[in-house]
Amino acid sequence: MNRRVTKTTILNQGNAEEKRAEIRQYFHDTFALEDQLYGTLAGDEAFYLRAEPLRHPLIFYLGHTATFYMNKLIIAKLTTTRINHTFESMFAVGVDEMSWDDLDSSHYDWPSVEAVKEYRVQVRNFVDQLISTLPLEMPINWESPFWVMMMGIEHQRIHLETSSVIIRRLPIDQVRQLDVWKICEQSNEPPENSLIPVKGGKVVVGKHKNDPLYGWDNEFGVHEAEVWDFAAAKYLVSNKEYLSFVEDHGYKQQQFWTEEGWNWVSFSQAQHPLFWIPGKDGYQYRTMTSIIEMPWDWPVEVNYLEAKAFCNWMADKTGKPIRLPSEDEWYRLRSLQPIADQPYWDKAPGNINLEYWASSCPVTRFSVGDFYDIIGNVWQWTETPISGFTGFEVHPCYDDFSTPTFDTRHNLIKGGSWISTGNEATKDARYAFRRHFFQHAGFRYVEAKQPLVQPEAMYETDGAVSQYCEAHYGKSYFDVANFSATVAAHCLALMENRPKKKALDLGCAVGRTTFELAKEFDFVQGLDFSARFIRIAFQMQEKGATHYGLTEEGEITSYHERKLADFGLESTKNKVEFFQADASNLKPRFTGYDLIVAANLLDRLYDPRTFLTTIHERLHPGGLLVLTSPYTWLEEFTKKENWIGGFRRDGEPYTTLEGLQEILSKHFQMATDPQDIPFVLRETKRKFQHTIAQMTAWEKRAD
Repeated sequence: MNRRVTKTTILNQGNAEEKRAEIRQYFHDTFALEDQLYGTLAGDEAFYLRAEPLRHPLIFYLGHTATFYMNKLIIAKLTTTRINHTFESMFAVGVDEMSWDDLDSSHYDWPSVEAVKEYRVQVRNFVDQLISTLPLEMPINWESPFWVMMMGIEHQRIHLETSSVIIRRLPIDQVRQLDVWKICEQSNEPPENSLIPVKGGKVVVGKHKNDPLYGWDNEFGVHEAEVWDFAAAKYLVSNKEYLSFVEDHGYKQQQFWTEEGWNWVSFSQAQHPLFWIPGKDGYQYRTMTSIIEMPWDWPVEVNYLEAKAFCNWMADKTGKPIRLPSEDEWYRLRSLQPIADQPYWDKAPGNINLEYWASSCPVTRFSVGDFYDIIGNVWQWTETPISGFTGFEVHPCYDDFSTPTFDTRHNLIKGGSWISTGNEATKDARYAFRRHFFQHAGFRYVEAKQPLVQPEAMYETDGAVSQYCEAHYGKSYFDVANFSATVAAHCLALMENRPKKKALDLGCAVGRTTFELAKEFDFVQGLDFSARFIRIAFQMQEKGATHYGLTEEGEITSYHERKLADFGLESTKNKVEFFQADASNLKPRFTGYDLIVAANLLDRLYDPRTFLTTIHERLHPGGLLVLTSPYTWLEEFTKKENWIGGFRRDGEPYTTLEGLQEILSKHFQMATDPQDIPFVLRETKRKFQHTIAQMTAWEKRAD
C-alpha cells in the first residue's frame, strides 16, 4: 500500500482501539513522509543554507516538528518528560517574521544533522508509546487528550509543505530528484482563459467543537455572508497568461501595484515570478528539485502582491472590475460544485494530497463543472486578510497558532496545492501568509462589483487600548465594580423623572458607558479624542464584539472576546453614534443634550477651563453635567497654568472641586453631593492601578 497517500482522521467514527490504531498509523505515515522529503537534499550541507531569508535553514525545521510534539504534550500535561532541553528550546519558534521570532543565524549554534535525526527517532518512539497507552474516549474533540496528538500530526503536515517551498529555493546542486517525488510530465498548449458567471448566495462556514475532523482554532465559530453575483476565471492563471503582464513591463509600472507591493518590487528587484529562470532562449521553470523547460500551461506561482498587480493590470486593460476573490466568493464557487471533502473522497478531485505528482500540472487537467482546479494544483490567493469567526477561541495548548496573523497583513490562501495533505486538504482549512511570502500558490481572478470589507486587526494589541477594553468590558478585580457601568448607573439614577432623549458621553474611550446610557436614553453620542479608542467602540457597534490581547507577564499574552450581548446591550447598537472629537473644541453640531457625562476626562484636557466655561451651551435648561476625575493633574497633559485645582492659591490649598464650583456656578448648581467611585486598571496579571475618582453632578440653571 502507498502510505504516502493518506487522509486526515475522522474523529467520531469507530471504537476507541480502532481509532487509536488509525491515529498511530497516521502519525508514523506523517513522520515517514517528512523523512522522505528531506531525502531530496543532496547532503547535510543543504540543511544549513538560508534559502529563504524570512525563514530559518532547514536544520531548524528538521528539529521543529519533533520538538512541537514534546512541548505541546507538556503544555497539555500529558507528560512531564523532556528528551532534550536544548533542542526543545532552540527548535520551538521561528516560522514567520513575528517580533518574537529570532531569525538571526548568529544567535544559533546549530547541532549536527545526525544529532537532530537521532532526536527525531527518540521523539517518534516516545509519542508512539504515548499513543499506544494514553486513555482514549470516543468521540475525539478539541478537549480530548488525543486532540493534542492530532495537533502534532497536522502541524507536521503543514511543515511538510512549507519545507518543500524552502527546498524549492535551494541551489539546484543541493537537491536531488527522487522517484518517490516524481513530477508531472504533461504540458500542452495553454488555454485561453474566460470569465464564467457564478450565481451569488448565502455563505455559511465555521466548525463546531464536535466536528468530525481536526481543525485549527481559526476554523471554529460561525461566519455568514451574502455574496453577490460575480464571474470567475475558468482556469487558474497559467504561466502563459501571466507572461503578458511580464512582457508589458508590469513589474516596472507602479500604477498597478499597491504601496506595499511597490515597496516589495523596489526592494526585491523582481522582474518575473520567483520560480521562472530566465535564460538566453527564454524562461525555464524550477520545480521542487528540478529545472525543466517552461510548462506554459501550468499555473503561475506568485505572492499576493504580484497576483494583485496582475489583476489591477488586467482591470486597466479590460475596463472590468477584475480582482482576486474574497474568501466568501471562493467558498461560494466551491459550494456550487459537486466536490467531496477529504477524507471522504475515493480519489482526489484535483492535484492535491500527493495523489498524483510532486509538482503542479496543466490547468486543464482537473475539471468540476465549468471550472478547473477549484481545489488543488496550487493554493489560490484571496483578497481576505485572515481573522477569527464569531465565537473564535484559541486552543489552550496552542494559543499563538492564529492570533499573531490577525493583524490584517496575512491574506488567506484557499484550495490547497499538490502537496497539501491532512487538514490542509479539507474544505474548512484556513491558512494565511504575509503578502510577500511565497508558497506553492497562484490565483484565479474574478469580475466582481461587490465591495471588499476593509480589514481591521481582530486582536487589539496596543497595550493602553487593550487595558481599556478590559476595564470597560472585562472582569472586575478586587471586588471593584465596573467603573463605566457604575458611572452610567449613577447618571441614569440622577436622570429619574427627567427627559432622557439625548445624551453625550465625552471621553467615551471604548464605549461602555455610551451603550449603558442607551438602555434608557433615546439616543447617545460617544466622543473621544483618540482614534485608537474610538475604533473599538465602532467595532462594538458594528459587529457586536471586540477582541483584544492582555499582557500576562513579559511576552505572554492572553486573548479575549467580549460581546455586547454578554451585558444585555445588543439592543442599544442602533441608539448610539461614535465620533472622534476634541472636547475642548467641539463642533457646533454636538448640542441639545439632556445629559453630558465626562468620565475621567477633565485632568487629561489641554484646556479644561474652556471646556468648563462653554459646556453649558450644549445642554438643555435643567440638563445635567456629570464629571468624574481622580484629579491627577500632570503637565504632560495639561500645562500647570491651565489646572483647575491641585495647587496653592494665596498660600492655601486650592482643590479641583473648589475650582469646579467657582467656574461652573455661573451656569450650574450642584445637583447632589460629590461621591467617590473607585476603578481598577489591569496592566498585567499581577499589576493593577487602583484609583478613586470623584463624581460631581451639575444641573444647568434655567436662564
